[in-house]
Amino acid sequence: MQLVIVESPAKAKTINKYLGSDYQVLASYGHVRDLPSKDGSVLPDDDFAMSWEVDARASKRLSEIAEAAKKADRVILATDPDREGEAISWHVLEVLTKKKALKDTDVQRVTFNAITKSAVLDAMANPRQLDMELVEAYLARRALDYLVGFTLSPVLWRKLPGARSAGRVQSVALRIVVDREMEIERFRAQEYWSVEADVTADSPPFTARLVKHAGKRVQRLDIKDEATASAARSAIEAASLSIRAIEKKPVKRSPAPPFTTSTLQQEASRKLGFTAQRTMQAAQKLYEGVDDQGGLITYMRTDGLFVSPEGIAQAREVVGQRFGPAYVPGEPRYYKSKAKNAQEAHEAIRPTNIARAPETLRLESDLARLYELIWKRMVASQMENARLDRTTVEIESADGQTGLRATGQVVAFDGFMAVYEEGRDERQKGAESEEDDDSTRLPALKEGATAKPEAIRTEQHFTEPPPRFSEATLVKKLEELGIGRPSTYASILTTLRDREYVRMDKNRFYPEDKGRLVTAFLEQFFARWVEYDFTAALETRLDEVSAGDLNWKVLLRDFWTDFHAATQAAGELRTSAILDHLNEALGPHIFPDKGDGSDPRECPLCHEGQLSLKTSRFGAFIGCSRYPECRYTRPVASPDATDGSAEGGDRQLGVDPETGQPVELKIGRFGPYVETTPPGAEKPKRSSLPKGWTPGGMDLEKALRLLTLPREVGPHPEDGKMITAGLGRYGPFVQHAGTYANVSDIEEVFEVGLNRAVALLAEKRAGRPGRGSAAAPLKALGDHPETGEPVQVMAGRFGPYVKSGKINATLPKGMDPEALTMEEALPLIAAKAASAPAKKGAAKKPAAKKKPAAKKKPAVKAKATPKSA
Repeated sequence: MQLVIVESPAKAKTINKYLGSDYQVLASYGHVRDLPSKDGSVLPDDDFAMSWEVDARASKRLSEIAEAAKKADRVILATDPDREGEAISWHVLEVLTKKKALKDTDVQRVTFNAITKSAVLDAMANPRQLDMELVEAYLARRALDYLVGFTLSPVLWRKLPGARSAGRVQSVALRIVVDREMEIERFRAQEYWSVEADVTADSPPFTARLVKHAGKRVQRLDIKDEATASAARSAIEAASLSIRAIEKKPVKRSPAPPFTTSTLQQEASRKLGFTAQRTMQAAQKLYEGVDDQGGLITYMRTDGLFVSPEGIAQAREVVGQRFGPAYVPGEPRYYKSKAKNAQEAHEAIRPTNIARAPETLRLESDLARLYELIWKRMVASQMENARLDRTTVEIESADGQTGLRATGQVVAFDGFMAVYEEGRDERQKGAESEEDDDSTRLPALKEGATAKPEAIRTEQHFTEPPPRFSEATLVKKLEELGIGRPSTYASILTTLRDREYVRMDKNRFYPEDKGRLVTAFLEQFFARWVEYDFTAALETRLDEVSAGDLNWKVLLRDFWTDFHAATQAAGELRTSAILDHLNEALGPHIFPDKGDGSDPRECPLCHEGQLSLKTSRFGAFIGCSRYPECRYTRPVASPDATDGSAEGGDRQLGVDPETGQPVELKIGRFGPYVETTPPGAEKPKRSSLPKGWTPGGMDLEKALRLLTLPREVGPHPEDGKMITAGLGRYGPFVQHAGTYANVSDIEEVFEVGLNRAVALLAEKRAGRPGRGSAAAPLKALGDHPETGEPVQVMAGRFGPYVKSGKINATLPKGMDPEALTMEEALPLIAAKAASAPAKKGAAKKPAAKKKPAAKKKPAVKAKATPKSA
């Protein structure tokens, strides 16, 4: 019996069909080990020794694999053909070795770029040994990410309340988003005017635009005001115009190459509206195989453009059959990857069988749409060029002082455009090229013909700032800078959203205040490690490790020496000193010059205090120095922010039509809220803004809806007690007799009916253990590094909390309990322990003193001088 080990059950099922009864195929379900989420998992002072822990969910599967391995004559590691796949194989091999499941068993490694019968059988016939250079590159990357996270994140927690974490690559991606936002906020719109005319020249009318006025060439932004535009209009009306020249130029357009990981994510975002994560999930299913159709595409994590000869031949055959010989180029097209290192440069993403057209497959929506995109791109990449005739018509006055130009094009042969055209990213208005205006078709014209303007239009425009990043453009930027690798883009973007450092609005990234603050902090105290060039250079060094040109521990020592010193220096600074630095660094952004000579930091409410950056447990904000006498606050964003998120702090939204009382938006130390005081009430009625609602987007209608909460849904059919719906610290909910059940979003709070509310409450009660029974933890994080007590994430009556011994610390609003890590949990536990009142007569310290914890190796944060290379 031969044992084949793969990552996923879907992949195992597909491969099992291709192999005979002599093979047993088992899945590891991805990574089986990881570094524990606690200090000491990587020890720089012990030559970067790494402590691995078997995932609790993988233990049973590994035992099954080990039992099968003991009976097998050969063990075949058949995980994915990239660095991560090599790492999974190494982890499985390490576990099997420790379990003594191999003895004299032959262990081999096979890889295949597509899950088809021919590819799998060919791989089985050509096994190799585990590539330890790829494994070491994985170890170096994993150690770097751990060291940055577990060394830098605690500094952030202590110095910047509200910050969640920092990461080696995610922090650089965040800086890209923040830098673009600051560029937008610095932008000042520039007025310009366009002048166009509908012209005839013994022909039907066509449109021409002004390119010459008063003898000078006119660029897009040259006409600054209406007076100049009117003068140009008058000049055209008075001029004797004729066609001076007609230039016809044949143009060829070549197809885009087949997809790599990044270009697939970009195009799926542009054309399908998919996030990077959604794209990769659908691509994974297409790769592993659907039903009995086998693997439908080649491996989807690649930066290579190579296509096998079989794939090229298939594509050319399909083109000839579907479109005819004229669409097949004389020679096959070969594309060359720009990747500096070929460690992940596998075949480009393409259908495994290009003859299998999209319309012949029955797939679920996402898979069908993505497969069609991949199929069209691959087929188009092997088609003939498109040929276009581009025409430029120059119209000029007899005195040469005024000139117009008309451009247009005709598609002489559509070529690859018959199947596919690559999407385009949003461009800055006012920065278009002349080619953007040449899509119209011009009538037949003759040189020397008299040109008569029939209608002249002048139109005012304003330049626009560079667009915010979409997922497509951010992935493109990361790739251009050499930051991250194909397998990391989706997780980078997901992490930024999960940490609430950014938010998505209309498929664009907007940095949140905490994201801005983290970026400013890192730029001030860890400038080198968030530099684009440094991060890209580190990626190149990791590629050198995978190529066998650099020892992975030399790379780690070089990085750790300076980084550890920088974290120690930042950790010794007082929070007040850090805020002073950030106030200075962010000053031009958060306190821009008003242009009237007044102090940009003067409080606009009391006109006596000075505005400065402040922090609270909920994050950073701008506040007045005269607090609490003056309670003016606003977000960190520039007061001139274009999305309105920082509109001057407190403001009146309008008047409640029922009470006649004003409704105000206020931004307090704990976030934005709306407020009104009903007639006769002693205290105002308030409601926080729900997640996703920004201060800039608030209006009277939204505020009044929030102020109706909590609302009565109806009496419960069992006891007649009222069910209410409202917005709480942990989000929108329905409540009955002390039981709270979350609802999907804030809109459902306003609409939820009695039947739906009763069902939600019943589900919540069914999931709650009875009295006297111990609640099962949502997640086990491991043992506390100081007390040895287990640290667990629990579901509580009033929301999730983290528990260690007798300490229960509630999770902050918005923190995902499933994503909570040990490094995030420890500060919450410490803060709760410090705030707990001492019990009467208690003289002892926490129970950990009774039984000292086992002596541990020095933690990563301990002062240590790394060994020299």
